[in-house]
Amino acid sequence: MTYKTQGVCSSQISFEIIDNKVCNVKFTGGCNGNTQGVAALVEGMDVNEAIKRMEGIRCGFRSTSCPDQLATALKQAIAQ
Repeated sequence: MTYKTQGVCSSQISFEIIDNKVCNVKFTGGCNGNTQGVAALVEGMDVNEAIKRMEGIRCGFRSTSCPDQLATALKQAIAQ
């Protein structure tokens, strides 16, 4: 799935959900080291656990962050 982000430096996130696990997360744009770190940390994680851990994280004064946007994307994917 590819998700267009809102309110963050990255422009989109692509990922797969295989057997309820988060796989192959790739951010386009954003803080390269941070987004690579988030992608590596959630690799193989249960999708609901990943959402629980990342949902609501803020970046500075923004109301969202790249991890929060990934949680939003994951929620959207499992709802479909």
